[in-house]
Amino acid sequence: MSQTVARAIEILEFVSQEPRNPADVARHLDVHRSTALRLLETLTESALTRRHADGRYGVGYRLAGLAQLALEQFDLSHVARPHLARLCERSTHTVHLAVLDGDRVIYADKLEPPRSVRLYSQVGLPVALHAAGVAKAILAFRSPATTERLLRGCRFEPHTGTTLTDRDAYLAQLADVRARGWAVDDGEFEDYVNCVAMPIRDASGEVTAAVSVTALKARAGLPELHQLLPALGEAASAISKELGWKP
Repeated sequence: MSQTVARAIEILEFVSQEPRNPADVARHLDVHRSTALRLLETLTESALTRRHADGRYGVGYRLAGLAQLALEQFDLSHVARPHLARLCERSTHTVHLAVLDGDRVIYADKLEPPRSVRLYSQVGLPVALHAAGVAKAILAFRSPATTERLLRGCRFEPHTGTTLTDRDAYLAQLADVRARGWAVDDGEFEDYVNCVAMPIRDASGEVTAAVSVTALKARAGLPELHQLLPALGEAASAISKELGWKP
C-alpha cells in the first residue's frame, strides 16, 4: 500500500470519530501541517471529507453515501457463508450461525456435511436461550440490561437432564463463557446433541451473532469438540474482521 493511500485511510478513520482541524491530523499522522492540509483538501475535492465552518474537517457526504451502499454487501449470512463452509469441511460437523434479532436469538444459517444426520435446528427459528450454546455466546458479552431484557420471558424449562433451569446458575455460566471466550451446549436441548460456540463482533465491537460446531454425541462428545476450538475461533474472528471489527 502506498504511503499516500495509507495516510488517506488514516485520515478518514480519524475524522470519522469526530471533526478534526489540520493540526490534529498532522499530529496524528506525524507529518507537517502542510502535508496534512494537502491530503485533506484532496479528500474534500472528492467529497470524502468536508470542511466545517470552524475550519475542522469531518466525514464527507460522498463517503456517507458510499458507506450506505456498502452496507448492502455486508449481509451477515453472505459475509459468513465462506467461513462457515470452511469450518464445516474442517470439522466434518454441522455449523450454525445465529444472530440476535430483537428479543430472540435465531438461526441465520446452517451447513451440514454430506451424508450427515439432519439436526432439529432450522434457519429462521429461535433457539432456547437457556439451552443453546450460540445464545450463551451472545448473551455472555451483552450488557446486563440487555441480558435481563432477553431473559425476562425465559421460563428455564427443562428439556433434558443437563438443562440449566436455575437463573442464577445460568448467569454464573455466562460469566464463565465471558472469561474463557466460548460456550457449550452439553446436551441441554436434545440429550444426544452437543456443541461449542463463539461470539461474532460487528464493527463497533458489539457481539450480535455467534457461530457453533454441533455434533451428535455418538460422533463427537465435548472433549472432541474442544479440539475444534482453534478452528472455530479462526472462523469467528474472520467473520468479525470482515464486518469491520478490529481486535
